[in-house]
Amino acid sequence: MEKEITIYDIAKQLNISPATVSRALNDHPAINNATKSLIASTAREMGYRINPFASSLRKKRTNTLGVIVPRLNSYFMSTVLAGMEKEANEASYNLIISQSMESFKKEITNARTMFDSRVDGLLVSLAFDTEDLEHFEPFLKRNIPLLFFDRVMSHNQSTSIIIDNVRAGYEVTNHLISQGSQRIMHVTGSLKRNVYADRLKGYQLALTEAGIAYDDSLVKVTDLGMDTGQWVVQQIQEMLLPPDGLFVANDFCAVSCMSALKRAGYSVPQDVAVAGFNNDPLSQVVEPNLTTIHYPGYEMGEIAVKSLISHLNGVSASHATNTIILRSELIVRESSLRLSSK
Repeated sequence: MEKEITIYDIAKQLNISPATVSRALNDHPAINNATKSLIASTAREMGYRINPFASSLRKKRTNTLGVIVPRLNSYFMSTVLAGMEKEANEASYNLIISQSMESFKKEITNARTMFDSRVDGLLVSLAFDTEDLEHFEPFLKRNIPLLFFDRVMSHNQSTSIIIDNVRAGYEVTNHLISQGSQRIMHVTGSLKRNVYADRLKGYQLALTEAGIAYDDSLVKVTDLGMDTGQWVVQQIQEMLLPPDGLFVANDFCAVSCMSALKRAGYSVPQDVAVAGFNNDPLSQVVEPNLTTIHYPGYEMGEIAVKSLISHLNGVSASHATNTIILRSELIVRESSLRLSSK
């Protein structure tokens, strides 16, 4: 194995002090340009590589942020990460990104890896089955800022960035009611997660205000995956009183449900009005186009990184604002317009 070239090797080659080599490579103003140029060219010729890890140990800063997400194969999460990348790049930070694959155990492993990688701060969206935040305690004990986004759990030493999921769930359900739906099925994810529990609360609130009795059999907790649509339609076909509306907690699963409904001979929206969540590009490709909630993922990513870096730069405390709530918007399309379609 070839020996790694160090500043001591460069110093020996040029017969100067290692301190001078170090200052020159770090563009110190005390070193004249001719000496800097000589040292830089010699370093290149000898194959010297800067060791950012060693440098970060001296500075006690790696300029790296860790990000843990449930899944990478999600349009919403890709928009969040794009916003994070943009802000991180502008501030000369790097991102280390990992996915928990919706597993609490994997999330624990990811957190340990991020801690061992000496990230300056950590941004997290929780897995379906995460039970507690104990695995993030090492960060808090070391005053490494921790920020949760989208899927969050409250902690007095961290900030959370969310939308008002109760309001969004209410708006979707209220819209379906306004289009004549009286039996609305809600297909959701793990109710351990705030996003799904809060959308359910909004759904229940809209039913109550409309004088429609809540029916627990119309709430289906699933993994919101591609196969969920077929399962949902099987449930509908077995019901004596099938639903005439369907509120699905993400667009990917909503499109799966629409496809399965059409294969089973149902008409959308005449038989079943359908609405999703997230404003995935799929929502405008499927026919009819899908009613959904615009979720500002890119903005969420930008604000998350800005908040974390502001704390690292001493501008604000990581928990100065415990919760940041972003604005969402109901986007009505043909999949739910039952009245105008008749």
